[in-house]
Amino acid sequence: MDMKELSSILQQNGIVGAGGAGFPTYAKLDERAETIILNCAECEPLLRLHRQLLEKHASEIADMFHTIAETVGAKEAIIGIKKAYRKTIEAVSAVIDKYPEMRLGLLDEVYPAGDEVVLIYEVTGKVVRPGGLPIESGVAVFNVETIYNAYRALHENTPVEDKLVSVVAEVEHPVTVRVPIGTPLDEVVAKAGHVTTPNPVYFVGGPMMGNIGTGAQPVTKTTNAILVLPEDHYIVQKKLKKNSIAMKRAAACCCQCTMCTDLCPRHLLGHPIEPNKFMLAATCKDIQEPDIFVNTMFCSSCGVCELYSCFQGLSPRSLMAEYKAGLRAHGIKPPKVEAKPVGPEREYRKVPMERLMARIDLTKYNKEAPLDESEVAVKKVKIMMSQHIGAPASPVVKKGDKVTKGQMIAEPGKGLSVGIHASVTGKVTEVNDKYVIIET
Repeated sequence: MDMKELSSILQQNGIVGAGGAGFPTYAKLDERAETIILNCAECEPLLRLHRQLLEKHASEIADMFHTIAETVGAKEAIIGIKKAYRKTIEAVSAVIDKYPEMRLGLLDEVYPAGDEVVLIYEVTGKVVRPGGLPIESGVAVFNVETIYNAYRALHENTPVEDKLVSVVAEVEHPVTVRVPIGTPLDEVVAKAGHVTTPNPVYFVGGPMMGNIGTGAQPVTKTTNAILVLPEDHYIVQKKLKKNSIAMKRAAACCCQCTMCTDLCPRHLLGHPIEPNKFMLAATCKDIQEPDIFVNTMFCSSCGVCELYSCFQGLSPRSLMAEYKAGLRAHGIKPPKVEAKPVGPEREYRKVPMERLMARIDLTKYNKEAPLDESEVAVKKVKIMMSQHIGAPASPVVKKGDKVTKGQMIAEPGKGLSVGIHASVTGKVTEVNDKYVIIET
């Protein structure tokens, strides 16, 4: 297929990364991509939706992945998948032989295997430049649900109007459901039966890199999971702590053991990020080596340093995130540097997923969450205009309009942007530059 044609289809149908920051997929179509990778590493603990979707729709996903490889002229298409996902591997193995450029890239059950920089190294041996984009190394990475959404757009004329979300932890029946974009989180959680803890907290996106949400918060194109947790759970309390207190604790407790740096996934790939040096410099207000602060911009915020490495319970990730935000606010960009060679110690410093879940008290929640793609009825949806990196979409409907499911309600904005579509059939009751509300 012609790249311009496929790019237009993806943009108009609102295809973005179905997780993370939601990078518009059409912008990843690049003739420099010698290798494309399908990310089925299920980066965060407890999440299952990508392996479930790939197992059920292996044929469609592999076909679309092949189409993208042909379109960009990629020499190889690698499906990055953990060895533990045996049923999914069997499903893929049954169809992969049709595509000569396609192969499996088997991964260990470690965190964060789904980080694209880590994934690229594991399946290709290439190290992405610190602060650089994968395409600079001739690589483009797509996740499973994104490719399935592209298949639906291309072959079924279906735009992104719904989202798969895993609902796990303190619920009666953990489940992965397909819900209309804009569905309130409370209604998604209800699909998992009764909540089994008083005063539940919704942790949205995954336990390591997610954030606390509210029941009225709408599902977006990047909502992967809702962890329903007790209010006193470790990761909830960790997220609620103030950085001002965390800094004082670091000043009092950090013993410079270097564990945060020794286990940092990006540092182990040669990136100049050293959390222990940052903790010392920040707590002592020592600016003699400004690169220590500037290099926080190479942090991926995976949370290994904060939730796994530090036996003092300190918060390097959160404090570095605050510094990164301050640097960006002042227009500072990461410097162009080269990665150091990857050392042999990396193989012995990977974080086992089983041990990680035990460390952050999630093992008891590691249960099956079966995929249920049956249609979910909702009375009202709140569809955000900014669900992706880049410019928000611009509404093309007005209050009182009747819309049908799949109809475009906002066109791509200027620059990097995609279309937004109605997730239900109903009447538009509110429109502004931030969201559109539709009632059925």
